[in-house]
Amino acid sequence: MLSLSFIAPCILLALAVMAWRQPGRRPGRLPRLAEYASLAALAAAILGIVQFMAVGPVTLSALQGAVALTLKADLISVTLSLLVAFIGWVVIRYSRTYLDGETQEGRFHALMLATLAAVLVFVQSGSLGLLLLSTVLVGLGLRRLLLFYGERPEARRAATKFALVWHGADAALVLAAGLLIASYGTADLAGIAAAAAQTGLTLTASLAVALIVLAAALKTAAFPLHGWLTEVMEAPTPVSALLHAGIINSGGVLLIAFAGLVQLSAGAMAALVMIGGFTALFGAAVMLTQSAVKTSLAWSTVSQMGFLLLQCGLGLWALALLHIVAHSLYKAHAFLSSGGAVQAVAGLRRPGAIAVPNVGAVLKSFALALVLYTVIAGGFTVLSGPKTAQALALGAILIFGVAYLMAQGMADLAPTDLTRRTALTSLGAAVAYFAFQATAQLIWGPALPAAPVPGPLEWALIILAVASFGLVAFAQSLFPLWAHHPSTAGLRVHLANGFYLNALLDRAIGGFRSAKTN
Repeated sequence: MLSLSFIAPCILLALAVMAWRQPGRRPGRLPRLAEYASLAALAAAILGIVQFMAVGPVTLSALQGAVALTLKADLISVTLSLLVAFIGWVVIRYSRTYLDGETQEGRFHALMLATLAAVLVFVQSGSLGLLLLSTVLVGLGLRRLLLFYGERPEARRAATKFALVWHGADAALVLAAGLLIASYGTADLAGIAAAAAQTGLTLTASLAVALIVLAAALKTAAFPLHGWLTEVMEAPTPVSALLHAGIINSGGVLLIAFAGLVQLSAGAMAALVMIGGFTALFGAAVMLTQSAVKTSLAWSTVSQMGFLLLQCGLGLWALALLHIVAHSLYKAHAFLSSGGAVQAVAGLRRPGAIAVPNVGAVLKSFALALVLYTVIAGGFTVLSGPKTAQALALGAILIFGVAYLMAQGMADLAPTDLTRRTALTSLGAAVAYFAFQATAQLIWGPALPAAPVPGPLEWALIILAVASFGLVAFAQSLFPLWAHHPSTAGLRVHLANGFYLNALLDRAIGGFRSAKTN
């Protein structure tokens, strides 16, 4: 049986071929046809979900064995297909007016449609061969989009960084695929997971899992090779939206596709917690120092992708999938409406009241937030059953962010309205976390592995993560008190520049180019 969601990339690819033949300015009805094609792909994805609910999972295979090419339409893939198709439709619709009159308008639509088609194949891949082919094609398409204004040196530099990191991840995946086929004798993702669950991880399979984690970290712009993600603003805004709202989630999608395999390796899970947690903290700290709206959004994506890796490392797979959905929708809206944010900063909208809390107010806010968290966690435990240690830890990390918000409302000079708004917002955030967690577990939990029971290593990492986020949130709450101290001026400059890791990567790329030229 053929799933209707499999048709979505075919629709986009067919029009991409047509658009490639009309690469110039104002190519007739092509921009509108591109919008219609993306809408048709969205309709196919919606019908694919309806079909899944009616008949269950569907698989389409070509070839067999190590060279098998398989598409799957299960609960996870149809969810992601709907998300990608919706984001694609929004971005293509926006592009129709945004790119109007550009000299390569037709070529842009061709590349966008083809890249979206490759992403749709990626999220529906059921075999190693198709997964590898689609992720390589996504990288090639996005690189061409990043070079849309190829005369700009910044655009060329960003595209080069992206290509090195993305295709480096692809190389790691190729090696992992070879090791997995050698270990389990099949290229089918479901078959690999079933075999690993029965026999455990062999030495070669463990190495393959390490390579998968490396690929996921590279594709999500994890520290320290995150710099390319903050420099892609030279491309048109629809490209930034597609990258930050969709393609950057590929690492998380990859980990979810191999969730059963990755969770068998305690070392891989620990690496995800450490890499993800540090990237999240680093990205959030740098984001607060940025003055440009899009750059701030880019650093926000770095932080969010780190948090996604952290969730995967904790074994909260359903919550990680919810994170992908929520982040995609938010970031697409944020980039496509960034012009409105600029107007707000320019004074067309007045910012809300702010207040600077002292140490006492911060301590009270953290204590109150923890009490609030304990009460709400207890209530949800009674209603929906016990929570895992990992879920409680992630909730504690969230509540530190709530405490940071509450600290402003508890400052001595805080207006009554600010105190009321922060209190209501804090309560809403705490309730929403457990409500969304329960919803995600109800929808996707049965199709994903349950979080493992923590051992000594896992407990140590959980405590380290909670303590790290708590200390950073406490320091951020007190930041207004010491932000203007002479000793912190240099730190702020270094933070704003991401501690110059991008400069080191630029130097490495320059050396790579020189060696290649010679």
